[in-house]
Amino acid sequence: MDELAHPWPSGRRPVDERREELGTNVATMAHSWSDDVRLAHVLADNADNLSMDRFGAIDLAVSTKPDMTYVTESDQAVEEAIRRHLKNARTRDVVLGEEQGEIEGSTGSHERRWIIDPIDGTSNFVRGVPVWATLIALEEAGEIVAGLVSAPALGRRWWASKDGGAFTGKSFMNAREIRVSAVSELEAASFSYSSTGGWDRIDKRTEFDALLRRVWRTRAYGDFWSYMLLAEGAVDIAAEPDLELWDMAALDVIVREAGGRFTGLDGRDGPWSGNALATNARLHDAALAYVGHFPDGDTEDEFEPAEKQDPEPRHRNNVLSFPPVGGERTMDPAE
Repeated sequence: MDELAHPWPSGRRPVDERREELGTNVATMAHSWSDDVRLAHVLADNADNLSMDRFGAIDLAVSTKPDMTYVTESDQAVEEAIRRHLKNARTRDVVLGEEQGEIEGSTGSHERRWIIDPIDGTSNFVRGVPVWATLIALEEAGEIVAGLVSAPALGRRWWASKDGGAFTGKSFMNAREIRVSAVSELEAASFSYSSTGGWDRIDKRTEFDALLRRVWRTRAYGDFWSYMLLAEGAVDIAAEPDLELWDMAALDVIVREAGGRFTGLDGRDGPWSGNALATNARLHDAALAYVGHFPDGDTEDEFEPAEKQDPEPRHRNNVLSFPPVGGERTMDPAE
């Protein structure tokens, strides 16, 4: 079978078939975190109602935080509603949110921590652009073990739990599994980012621009949307130079469970580095060779670019393309 061909018409394995293969059901698929994922869906349902009720409102109250980013009444209302629900449903758990910071649970234990971004993409929300979402993640023993992204204005939702796979759908029981792409060369890759300014601030603009020229296609889908498209196999590389933990936690586990890799620009796995590089895993080292950022000077040889300049383009079948950089080609932009 061709490497890019899929045995399922949608290109994604249905949940029912995955259940049969594992001899179980979604509720027992991933240790004990399925109950937490179900709870995340309930939290997201409530959040969606609150945010959609004010999306596009002409009297939306907007203010500016000390870092000059927007915060709206909806950011605050959504986070407060999630915290209130978690206080009853997960009394012992810590909750970290963008608007109110970290609040300990009833026992003072830090074993489990919920990480909340009430509205990721607030600037879009303020301007009436439908690309924004509520991000909900669960950290356990220092690892992100469950995550959910709900984008109600797009009518989309994604979620995952450790060893349980990544899914998209309308609800917990109405879903399909998602997987990253099989693209293995930068020349065939689609790269999504949010903006260019942050790369100047970490002195990586030249390398970032070089990667933009190297890949097949670039789009600034931005924010959570880049990473969810990557998890679905529609994008192959996503990167941002300046992020907070709540911007990344839910995205991390969804990308990993879809078969991808999520690290900081320093190559450290997980959402802990203050920035992000996510790929379909096959392209990770190649992308890191361009945008890897080691502020302490602790670089590793494996991430040094093999070429300092872009490869010379050539024409193939009257279409501009690039010579392969090694490995088996899985997709040709000229075809």
